[in-house]
Amino acid sequence: MNTVPATASVVIVGAGPAGMTAGIALADAGVNVVLLDKLAEGANTSRAVVVHARTLEVLEQFGVTEQLHEHGIVVPHFALHDGDRVLARIGFEGLPTKYPYTVMIGQESTEAILSARLEKAGAQVYRHTEVTAVTQDGEGVTVEYTDLHGNANSIRAEWVIGADGMHSKVREAAGIGFTGATYPESFVLADVRMTWPDPRDEVSLHLSPEGVTVVAPLPDPQPNRYRIVATVADAPEHQDLAYVQALVDARRPGAHVQVQEIIWSSRFRVHHRVADHYRAGRILLAGDAAHVHSPAGGQGMNTGIQDAAMLGGLLARVVEGAPGATLDEYEKTRRPVALGVVAFTDRVTRMATLRPLPARLIRNLVIGTATKVPAVRHAIAYQLSELANR
Repeated sequence: MNTVPATASVVIVGAGPAGMTAGIALADAGVNVVLLDKLAEGANTSRAVVVHARTLEVLEQFGVTEQLHEHGIVVPHFALHDGDRVLARIGFEGLPTKYPYTVMIGQESTEAILSARLEKAGAQVYRHTEVTAVTQDGEGVTVEYTDLHGNANSIRAEWVIGADGMHSKVREAAGIGFTGATYPESFVLADVRMTWPDPRDEVSLHLSPEGVTVVAPLPDPQPNRYRIVATVADAPEHQDLAYVQALVDARRPGAHVQVQEIIWSSRFRVHHRVADHYRAGRILLAGDAAHVHSPAGGQGMNTGIQDAAMLGGLLARVVEGAPGATLDEYEKTRRPVALGVVAFTDRVTRMATLRPLPARLIRNLVIGTATKVPAVRHAIAYQLSELANR
């Protein structure tokens, strides 16, 4: 294990997609940047699987978009179901972008691609390194950490980026509030092999009084691998084959789906929160440290990567001598985006889980009627693709 240096221009805490994207932007600009992460390795499960059009545009500047295509699958359609009824189909074709679709790719592959690109840029992730304290003064920031063996040490930096997730120690150290709440339901995440009636160029969202369910195709040599995300009242600690089969049968009745294998599964609680500020002095936030929300729409990782690309570019300019006020553009631009994503995903989640039958019937009528209008379908695709974030 390499020794963490004593100083750096920028320290990034957290080496997920957001942290690595910021690191690439800074290292490409010649900034001395160090990434610290407490995990022994990057993601080895699929977790976030959707890469939207705007993110593909943003990552093009770093030369990794083509690799995402190579390792993922292109999915240009989105369908909305209530039980066995299709309420609407949304196509991404015709969007004003080179990438009128989503790319489905496991987060482990996305992180591997970004990690290789980060190394090519000349930066390094120091793993088994858990940050314990972050203290700033007028001249810089001291980041204290412990290594694999529990030894305490520190690194001094001009700037620190907290990309260390929802429970960010960097955000807490900066005294930045994280306003929002927690959904009462829990979420089940499962990668499975199963028979599925829909084409593999389509993601489907299923409305149900029991909860919202998303089914998305995943890249695999065998064309029967899918991601299932579902809200449930109280998910069991372990999701076995029978549990997932019953879940799919209830949410997609009459489809005769057969779940053959669970590759990986998890459960989690979902919050909808946004940091009160994205900057406190020399400390900045990106990714889940700055915003978390429902996975409906698959926009979490995408928003974080877009945060990081902008922040890395602005911070590189400041390190090179631009006024510190240059960084004000970051919060001014990106925080409203996060607020919009949180509001949008919250509306989708609550709309999808309506329980009273009259409300569900009205919802279905409105959706079915509105989405017959091409302009409405285009607007929904534009929102999902995050192209409005340009």
